[in-house]
Amino acid sequence: MNRFAASPALPLAGAGGDEGPKQAPLLRVRDLRVAYGGIHAVKGIDLEVHAGELVTLIGANGAGKTTTLRAITGLLAWQGEIEYAGAATRGVPTHALLRRGLTMVPEGRGIFTRMTVLENLQMGTAARTDHARAAHDIEAQFATFPRLKERATQLAGTLSGGEQQMLALARALLTRPRLLLLDEPSMGLSPIMVDKIFDVIRDASHRGLTILLVEQNARLALEAAHRAYVLDSGIVTLQGRAADLLHDPKVREAYLGE
Repeated sequence: MNRFAASPALPLAGAGGDEGPKQAPLLRVRDLRVAYGGIHAVKGIDLEVHAGELVTLIGANGAGKTTTLRAITGLLAWQGEIEYAGAATRGVPTHALLRRGLTMVPEGRGIFTRMTVLENLQMGTAARTDHARAAHDIEAQFATFPRLKERATQLAGTLSGGEQQMLALARALLTRPRLLLLDEPSMGLSPIMVDKIFDVIRDASHRGLTILLVEQNARLALEAAHRAYVLDSGIVTLQGRAADLLHDPKVREAYLGE
């Protein structure tokens, strides 16, 4: 049942701000539906993300948030319409979307555990042709995440959970994304590590990177985002400015424990 009734870093493209979008959205989703067998996980949602925005999807476990991200990146079969950078994505493989600047850090991080930290970061630059700049950008990520520098030759699978999340985020930024999708970046991390990860996310947003964030910590997500969508049982039940939803009594009761 629905809860609601009807530091050094990479240079990033795009421009953010609070004056509102003035162009067509970078990402447009219409009537998105995803089913697992007979289970309808996403039931016809619409959402938009404009260049320079940080947009968050919040909702309880099983609301359809991760499924939505996986559909957008082509990892799941879906129905409806998805447009990225002005072009339909139906039939476009995930690796081709990555080359067009659509990058996701999945839940569980998705690092290469049997490769070193440095090798993981180099994988983030594998599709780039600006090799000298890519090497400089790796050093910039080491400056942002000194722990990764200290562990550059260590196998990624031996890192702590927080260090692995740092690595996953740094590797994603090294692809120089136009749109970065983040799936539960704070999950399982200590409060200090959560603060560090969100500092990097906010900094990237302030510098103009477009971000679509799925996050279990609704308060953190709403405090960081420009706009937000609330998902419940596969449908959008609320949407609007994140600051407004942060103070919405329904949101505060359902997701902020108040």
